Amino acid sequence: QVPLVESGGGLVQAGGSLTLSCVGSGRIFSSYIMGWFRQAPGKGREYVAAISSSSTNYEDSVKGRFTISRDNAGNTVYLRMNDLKPEDTAVYYCAANPDLMRLRRQLGGTYWGQGTQVTVSS
Repeated sequence: QVPLVESGGGLVQAGGSLTLSCVGSGRIFSSYIMGWFRQAPGKGREYVAAISSSSTNYEDSVKGRFTISRDNAGNTVYLRMNDLKPEDTAVYYCAANPDLMRLRRQLGGTYWGQGTQVTVSS
């Protein structure tokens, strides 16, 4: 059983918006820190944002444009992306880990979704 399933990717023009969703199983979602990562063509996977039960954290390049939120009742985490830029083009992955440091460093014990493609045209 895949614990995390993303959706919501697509093609959008620069300046546009998209909202990504990630549904997790109850066991994974309720007690884990949830995060989003992305991997652009030819580059490594990089951290985007994370959310605990009480706080959020963002990578500098997305601050003020992206918003991460979670619906615990629906076992869903969202990434609202506004003012999208061509450099935001990437496969976006949902991830979960009980520890923020281990999540951000993509260390063992992290669950991953299969990814959803976001393409921003100029």
